Amino acid sequence: MDIIQVITGELGVEKWQVEAAVQLIDEGNTIPFISRYRKEVTGSLNDEQLRKLGERLSYLRNLEEKKQQVISSIEDQGKMTDELKAQILAAQTLVVVEDLYRPYRPKRRTRAIIAKEKGLEPLANLIRLQATSVPLEEEAKAYLSEEKEVRTPQEAIAGAMDIIAESISDEANYRMHIRNVTVKKGSVVSVAKDSEAQSVYDSYYDYEEPVSKIAGHRVLALNRGEKEKFLTVKISAPEEEILRYLKKKVILKENPITTPVLEAAVEDAYKRLIAPAIEREVRNDLTEKAEEASIGVFGKNLQQLLMQPPIVGRVVLGWDPAFRTGCKLAVVDSTGKVLDTTVIYPTAPTNEKKIRAAKDKVKEWIETYGISLISIGNGTASRESEQVVVEMLKEIPEKKVQYVITNEAGASVYSASKLATEEFPNFDVGQRSAASIARRLQDPLAELVKIDPKSIGVGQYQHDMNQKKLGEALNGVVEDCVNKVGVDLNTASAPLLEYISGISKVIAKNIVAYREENGSFRNRRELLKVAKLGPKAYEQCAGFTRILGGDNPLDATSVHPESYEAATKLLERLGYASEDIADGKLTGISRQIKNTKKMAQELGVGEITLEDIVKELEKPARDPRDEMPRPILRTDVLEMKDLEEGMVLKGTVRNVIDFGAFVDIGVHQDGLVHISKMTKRYIKHPLEAVSVGDVVEVKVISVDLQKKRIGLSMILD
Repeated sequence: MDIIQVITGELGVEKWQVEAAVQLIDEGNTIPFISRYRKEVTGSLNDEQLRKLGERLSYLRNLEEKKQQVISSIEDQGKMTDELKAQILAAQTLVVVEDLYRPYRPKRRTRAIIAKEKGLEPLANLIRLQATSVPLEEEAKAYLSEEKEVRTPQEAIAGAMDIIAESISDEANYRMHIRNVTVKKGSVVSVAKDSEAQSVYDSYYDYEEPVSKIAGHRVLALNRGEKEKFLTVKISAPEEEILRYLKKKVILKENPITTPVLEAAVEDAYKRLIAPAIEREVRNDLTEKAEEASIGVFGKNLQQLLMQPPIVGRVVLGWDPAFRTGCKLAVVDSTGKVLDTTVIYPTAPTNEKKIRAAKDKVKEWIETYGISLISIGNGTASRESEQVVVEMLKEIPEKKVQYVITNEAGASVYSASKLATEEFPNFDVGQRSAASIARRLQDPLAELVKIDPKSIGVGQYQHDMNQKKLGEALNGVVEDCVNKVGVDLNTASAPLLEYISGISKVIAKNIVAYREENGSFRNRRELLKVAKLGPKAYEQCAGFTRILGGDNPLDATSVHPESYEAATKLLERLGYASEDIADGKLTGISRQIKNTKKMAQELGVGEITLEDIVKELEKPARDPRDEMPRPILRTDVLEMKDLEEGMVLKGTVRNVIDFGAFVDIGVHQDGLVHISKMTKRYIKHPLEAVSVGDVVEVKVISVDLQKKRIGLSMILD
């Protein structure tokens, strides 16, 4: 198989682009580095294309390796034919390779193997020839043996049928046909184990849907319902059609002596051996595709969440709400440093005195520390805390303090982690959580990278899927986001640094240790003094690090050190000095370059690289997050009972799933916009219309106080 050709076709790009990318990956370059600094070489393949390419490259190389193992195993058995070898080499998937290998794979002792050990293979061959005119009971007498425990003709015939059934089951072409028919014409069927039991799966208690049409989120829901023992899930295949096909393939002559036996062997082969295996394969395939789609949605949601714009220059109060144990507060200055922490008791069980004391404490802090924004976690007692905050803010309108409900998913995971203990050794978990809730507003990316992406809660069924696959995909998303934004080398934590291209966990810790020992980095070259950070790692990471106010203004930009000479020459030609970068005097220099191609040749760089350098010099250290929608800052509160049908409200998209999106409209319960209520035009997936973090206008279309469900629509007229 020509792997390069296959990937070229799948990605819909040129062959030379794939060849170049594969070479760069094989040389140990990271995806963010290739995507950002090797555009000329790959023809500007983006992160997404490169990750897909990397995944397929790994899969197809494993496939080729598997083919060689299978060929070698069959050759060792002396059973290889030219036709079989050609089939194996032409196989496009691991499933087909496994099908072809099945007859030759070393087996555990099956019924057929035991029958062969009893010397019944010649009888099986005789039946398959379908030419005998002697009754089988007579033929079978020749195979009776006390020693081999074949005592009756019926036992001999039964053993021969086992051999025939297994040989039918092992036939690769039969399996492929049956698998295709099952996928095209089969159904997924689920029934309740106890139809009276109350559960979230009641819509699946008597359910059927074609295999070819079932949506991924329903596959994952059925899997979970089965796992939690509410459902029995089966694949219903067109059995009669499949048996007709098998009989046609196996019974080639009408022989009243052999036909009934072969019909029975065919049924046994299908029902006992083929159908259960095909069912497993089809369900695994459905699950795999559903997981893949779900991971894709999770990744898109996570990307949007991580790329939410930071709220800079504000002193923030982090509020971790709770009932009995009290609300934990932490005040954080504009650089993220924790100034103070406390616990207040304004929520149940409480009294007027405690509520008053809580409000006074917060007011005191607002005065002392200059707090202008309160970040309230959206967990237990969030609604009640919000009520208290709003009442208190009404008492001090002159302070113009705003608040925002912050998604605190994963905050408890972080606060109990080893990392949080190292960061705040003297704090308890509540104080750490409050600090994290405050910092999430100031720099969502820097804070969220400390949490396992799976715990951030912007997907669906994340705990039910292949954790390794999910982990790899989400880490890739985090890596892309961190590298897009860049990282301040002098302030970044080790968890943030380790997502930078080319930097491992160990190197990240070494960078922080070097900084603590030697003070701030003055230039990027200094990175080479960090333990274990060699030239290759430097090449991969340098462009994604930032040094503000260092020796070289270019160190504060995403211009790679390999292009410094070209950038400096460019500035000279246009009549500027490198100091002008930091002063923001280079806006509009792109208009001064009349002939990009000629200028690129003179500077010894590619045109794309030159355009990237110019873009960066015009807006040095620009933050791509600035273009994203900002969170809604509130000063008043709504309760679910305040909602009325027809109300139009602004809200923030919190999570996007296969059938819709959950939107925070300022009440404790997020509302659901179903995919059918997102836009007037037809869309296949909600991500075509919204992303996590989007601020959208929605109309309330239903309120169910009992079930705590809010139905919303983005179609306002």
